[in-house]
Amino acid sequence: MTDHVRIGVLGAAMIAPTAVIRPARSSTVAEVVAVAARSADRAQAFADKHGIARVHGSYEDLLADPAVDAVYNPLPNGLHGKWTLAALEAGKHVLCEKPFTANAAEASEVAAAASASGLVVMEAFHYRYHPLAVRVAEIMSSGVLGPLRHVEATVAFPLPRFSDIRYDYSLAGGAMMDAGCYAVHMARLLGGEEPQVKSAKALLRGPSIDRAMRASLRFPSGHTGSVHASLWSSTVLKLSMKAIGENGTLSVLNPLGPQILHRLSLRLKDKKSVETFGKRPTYAYQLDAFTDAVLHGKPFPTTADDAVRNMTVIDSIYRAAGLPLRRPTP
Repeated sequence: MTDHVRIGVLGAAMIAPTAVIRPARSSTVAEVVAVAARSADRAQAFADKHGIARVHGSYEDLLADPAVDAVYNPLPNGLHGKWTLAALEAGKHVLCEKPFTANAAEASEVAAAASASGLVVMEAFHYRYHPLAVRVAEIMSSGVLGPLRHVEATVAFPLPRFSDIRYDYSLAGGAMMDAGCYAVHMARLLGGEEPQVKSAKALLRGPSIDRAMRASLRFPSGHTGSVHASLWSSTVLKLSMKAIGENGTLSVLNPLGPQILHRLSLRLKDKKSVETFGKRPTYAYQLDAFTDAVLHGKPFPTTADDAVRNMTVIDSIYRAAGLPLRRPTP
């Protein structure tokens, strides 16, 4: 590997075409060369549909493939840690879907392995690589809002298909894991510090599965925060984040999919500005960042260490809501 990154996909996941396969087609330095699935037939059908040359009947076989430099891991939440560790053991770089692992303890184990390996391990918070999120980070670090008072993030969308793996506790499912990991990440981006969880309340789909979650946060500097995640609740669809300071307010509509509909509004006393950005997908920017890290050692924000911090907040929210932490899938 000198001038491009050959990627293997672990699992025939629905997100894979959007996350890596289509972005790779427009990249000059990335190529999806292989796929593995739970069965060879499933992998072959996926490969035929998406034009992938190499097919493996097991994840182990893909990791042993010398033609694969890096893996994209979109497996169920409870399997993220296990197969990221296996990929590192096989000498592969990893782009791992969010949430990074089942809980913070497992995230710490993966982060330690990533550090020891010297390989790139990126959590796939694709929104963070789009110019919209880059601009948000720039505004927050500039101090233009003045001392912060409150930050909030909401990621809510309808998923009434209750057989979906995101409602399966054995696969580390739950609204806080799926939608909530984004909301927590955004609140941390806006808040600028690692928050404490003051309270949390869940709406349940089953004894241990949250279909929605609200949590209140407090940051070390004194400002407060709130996160709201939902897969099924009265908040049918809302994707937003907001930061309120003494000098003004930053509001973002649809930070997750700026190529569809988005808006950044900055209100400072008697002045208001609105910004929009191009339609290039967030996932294309993410793939650029991943390949830049692999090929050129370029730093990136959604590191394994950052994932540990995000999972720590998620664990605290589950505890505050009186729910068990998610566990890795055997």
